[in-house]
Amino acid sequence: MNQNSSSVERVIGFDSHPDSFTAAILRGPTPAAAIVDKMFNKIPMSQLENWTKKNTTDKDLFVLEASGNSFQVVRTLAVVGRKAKVLESCHLGKLKETHANNDKISAVRIGKAYLAGTSKEVWVPDVRTQERRDWLHAHRKAVKRTNQVRCSLLSYLSDNGVRLKRDTSLTDGDQAQQQIRQARSWSTRQWQVIEGKLMELRHADEQRAHWRSLIAQEVLTDPQLLSLVRLCGVREMVAFALGAFIGDIQRFAGPKQLVKYIGLNPSFDDSGESQWSGGIGGHGNKYLRCLLTEGSQAILRCSKGPLALWGKKLLARKGQRNLAVSAVARKLAVAVWYLMAGRWTSLEEIDRGLSLKVGKMISQVGTGALKKLGKTGKVFRQEIFQSLKTGRVYQLDPNKKFHPKPNIERPLTLVQEYGLS
Repeated sequence: MNQNSSSVERVIGFDSHPDSFTAAILRGPTPAAAIVDKMFNKIPMSQLENWTKKNTTDKDLFVLEASGNSFQVVRTLAVVGRKAKVLESCHLGKLKETHANNDKISAVRIGKAYLAGTSKEVWVPDVRTQERRDWLHAHRKAVKRTNQVRCSLLSYLSDNGVRLKRDTSLTDGDQAQQQIRQARSWSTRQWQVIEGKLMELRHADEQRAHWRSLIAQEVLTDPQLLSLVRLCGVREMVAFALGAFIGDIQRFAGPKQLVKYIGLNPSFDDSGESQWSGGIGGHGNKYLRCLLTEGSQAILRCSKGPLALWGKKLLARKGQRNLAVSAVARKLAVAVWYLMAGRWTSLEEIDRGLSLKVGKMISQVGTGALKKLGKTGKVFRQEIFQSLKTGRVYQLDPNKKFHPKPNIERPLTLVQEYGLS
């Protein structure tokens, strides 16, 4: 039984689609005792607000399965003063019967899954976090498309006996065309294929550079994201991804919860007589875990800071690089929580490493974007340095008082108890 279900009048299982929705209004504290009061099938999504005002109250709770438009439905319901929760689709998918299923059955199943209290709730991101996620997905697709087109062009050249030098830039149109043209004699149709692939590559690379510039601008102008750049191994892409997926840091009570969300805590299985403990794969946010792992690799490979020295000592003691990399990534995740929560001291000065990092991020913004912002690189750099130094200040809670723990005497050891010392 879900403990929160006792505080609501009715639970509404909501099966949403892009054009329509089906709602089952359930009344009862448990799945077995729940009774379907009313069933509304295939209502047009354009009538959602009017239907909600007419058939529900502010004491009802909507529960949805995570899908393409579930977040937008929750925001629409919030406008008319209705509470809604999104449940994880992986768990609900396992409850689906293979021999019979329709929208009505799905709506009832979603409502009863919430009443059972076994389904996980999905955090609904705010509008700003959702927009950042959209940017990140667009950038990832552009990077993937760029790599696909580049590999396709190189494969076509290889099929025709042409192997370019390793440092050849295919996105530089004139230079790339000249080198490929001089590599061998091409027929008219072959050269038209090459021109088409080069055109497609330039377009994909322009999209990638466009999103990278916007992401760099967002990090450099947001004090919270910019504070993450202070960490060794973290630049604009890692900082932006952390902000896009984590969102409101207050939803994590402490750094341990953030480490678990990312999936940097080891897995284990202790059942019966068998005990097993494994690595960090298979749970958590895979994308953030990969980014922090890449940052940890860079720290152990190049850096000479305190975290790198700690990781190298651990590597020398344990002899397993993967273990040391995971441990450094976990420390990075803990530091991310404190930085995003505002619990950090201000910088007194900008060291050389941080200055170089800021310079590389400004170069990702690009001269065209700087002109649109009406700033020069030098002025923008000074503004960033000032933001890093002043940024945010962590304020202690004035109402929180320190209560010392009672001094409990430790029991005597056997040696002390019998006077054998």
